[in-house]
Amino acid sequence: MKIALAQLNYHIGNFAENNRKIIAHIEKAKADKADLIVFAELAVGGYPAKDLLRNRRFIERCNDSLAEIARSCHGITCIIGAPVENTDPEGKALYNAAVVIEGGAITRIVKKSLLPDYDVFDEYRYFEPNRYVSCIEIQGQKVALTICEDLWDDDASNSYVGDLMAELRKEAPAIIINIAASPFSYVHFENRINVLKRNVIKAGCPLVYVNHIGAHTDIIFDGRSLALDRNGDLLAELGRFEEDYRIVDTSGKGAAANAEPPSEIGLIHEALVLGLRDYFNKSGFKKAVLGLSGGLDSALVAALACEALGAENVLAVLMPSVYSSDHSLKDALDLVNNTGCAHHIIPIKDVASAFETTLSDAFAGRQPDVTEENIQARIRGTILMALSNKFGRILLNTSNKSEAAVGYGTLYGDMAGSLSVIGDVYKTQAYALANHINREREIIPINTLVKPPSAELRPGQKDSDSLPPYDLLDSVLFQLIELEKSASEVVKAGFDEALVQRIHKLLVGAEFKRYQAPPILRVSQKAFGSGRAMPLVAKYPF
Repeated sequence: MKIALAQLNYHIGNFAENNRKIIAHIEKAKADKADLIVFAELAVGGYPAKDLLRNRRFIERCNDSLAEIARSCHGITCIIGAPVENTDPEGKALYNAAVVIEGGAITRIVKKSLLPDYDVFDEYRYFEPNRYVSCIEIQGQKVALTICEDLWDDDASNSYVGDLMAELRKEAPAIIINIAASPFSYVHFENRINVLKRNVIKAGCPLVYVNHIGAHTDIIFDGRSLALDRNGDLLAELGRFEEDYRIVDTSGKGAAANAEPPSEIGLIHEALVLGLRDYFNKSGFKKAVLGLSGGLDSALVAALACEALGAENVLAVLMPSVYSSDHSLKDALDLVNNTGCAHHIIPIKDVASAFETTLSDAFAGRQPDVTEENIQARIRGTILMALSNKFGRILLNTSNKSEAAVGYGTLYGDMAGSLSVIGDVYKTQAYALANHINREREIIPINTLVKPPSAELRPGQKDSDSLPPYDLLDSVLFQLIELEKSASEVVKAGFDEALVQRIHKLLVGAEFKRYQAPPILRVSQKAFGSGRAMPLVAKYPF
């Protein structure tokens, strides 16, 4: 069978633009003499539409889109993901479905059985699971048509239909087609391709897999749609983090992959650039503003923003205080020169003095402490928000994951922003990412990479005054966050008990700050945000 794989960047709720892309690719596939064109899971309407799926008008527009798409499907079969209404009065109002269109009409609907409800997924909130599975026939071939998770879980206890693929294999399908909405994380692709290959080997037939690309606030899709022959070798792999289209002949023979796989840091870099670009494009903004301190994190965000949006659309604001070192100002200006972005220098010394005077009576008899440090951060946050409001620029937050985890940030100060660009990037990863960005020429100043990190909110301050070394801190945080281990389990894994308890206490104590933080571009298997729901006032005796 000659199959077109259409890997597209959809915009949730933008029915006109999404349909334009879909229909253009149907016409292209017809011109290429394809028998079938396959689009991603819930392509109609976009994914994740969240509570828009509860909006009656949204579902009507999805139905209208399907009707418009169907009118283009003469001389070709189309498989596309869409929310489909459940006509049974029992259960949820919708199915997550793969819609088969032929001869200008919808001919079959295959419903998703395994609905994920972990991490960023909450499909049971909206969809009714399918309770009956069977292969369908397309172009005279028996097809095991599945939707994302249907291929991922062989555990019968998680399904109304038992081992879904085992049931489909009994019918001896000629091909497996899987439409997906599988978000990116830097460790996910290997797992994904192993699952796909395992299903191919068990079924003894080729497989076509079509995924989304693009970003929807925090969730980023990497694409990398593919086709495997009956031996599990690659017939085709589509691009990562970009729209792509490919024709494959499933009767052909693939070749084992021999290309050097991209590094984790390289993937994170590509994902963050796409996440930034799509956040602006899909929200209708073009210009960004951020605070540039001369430190690593703000330099990294500035470099990413210039790459994603164009340096002409990025404004860096330098806000030195009485504690700012000369080298920090120079490092920040070197970054400005290296990227070509615009900048302002707005000293905060006089504003901080005004605060001290205003609060002098109320603070009488008390020594300066973290309060005054936080006031400096909040002054900077206020200045940045003023520039954001005045000039219609999106404020980018520059906190990293290590800082966010332990609360090393000031609410309404350096935690301000509409989007957290590196909030899912640990400090140790931030150094690696900066070196990756510098791989061809110096963009982030070398001095920024080699000097001890500091918030410069008091004389001689260094991050190491308040935090363990970042390599140790990040190793423990990875165990607690990504691997979701308890503190006692991390100690059993070989980490010092006092260190683990200290870090765990900081992590738990900062939960209320993260609750108020901006959305974070997700690049790991467990990011702060919608995929990690923790109580604010729980007692953690472990």
